[in-house]
Amino acid sequence: MKLNEIRDNLGANPSRRRVGRGIGSSKGKTGGRGVKGQKSRSGVAINGFEGGQMPIYRRLPKRGFSNKMFAKNYNVVSLGRIQLAIDEGKLDAKAPITTEALIGANVIRRKKDGIRVLSDGNIKTKVTIEAAGISAGALAKLEKAGSSVKIGALGGDIPFIDDVILIDGIGTKTSRALKALGVSTLSQIVKMSDDVLAKACKESGGGIQWSKKEWKVQAQEMIDGNPPRAQVDKDIARRMGAASAK
Repeated sequence: MKLNEIRDNLGANPSRRRVGRGIGSSKGKTGGRGVKGQKSRSGVAINGFEGGQMPIYRRLPKRGFSNKMFAKNYNVVSLGRIQLAIDEGKLDAKAPITTEALIGANVIRRKKDGIRVLSDGNIKTKVTIEAAGISAGALAKLEKAGSSVKIGALGGDIPFIDDVILIDGIGTKTSRALKALGVSTLSQIVKMSDDVLAKACKESGGGIQWSKKEWKVQAQEMIDGNPPRAQVDKDIARRMGAASAK
């Protein structure tokens, strides 16, 4: 055998069948699709279509409640993983263990809605953890090790903006009415009397929303370190924070 005589085995590299070239090609007429019309064409998605009858996803009853759209997406970190990072020198046990510290130590990859600590593994070092949540088992182990935990420290990229516009339920009109009364910060709205707040809300067309939306409670929550409740207010906080950083 010579190099110029080397060939593929017979049938190892067949040529592509050309469709739509007549009935003699065995792939003529409909080109292998078998039908005409809509289904014979590309870019057609008919998932759930049942020929015109009422599809099953509409026939089935829908009951119950789903909280999916309001669900939080946490970074889950175990005590054993934190201890390993401390032993490797990636985490400083004397400094608070926060979302940013865990990202810097490559324990987690990105900011989400905070961190949740689980009890897998053991913690031997006395530390201070700032987390959005913690399991009962992890809390017991940390207390046994003499560590302290700050619950409710949500992570993410939501900056603290001291402005009443971030309260869920306060729109542009109400914020203008409040600022006309000299109220623009969260601490000022916490100190406002209910009568003055109700009057400002009524004049701006908000009715009694100040009571139903718990504006004072929301303001105090943000002062304590919690982000705004509504997604639209979180987006406003991010934009205002980015604008102030420039």
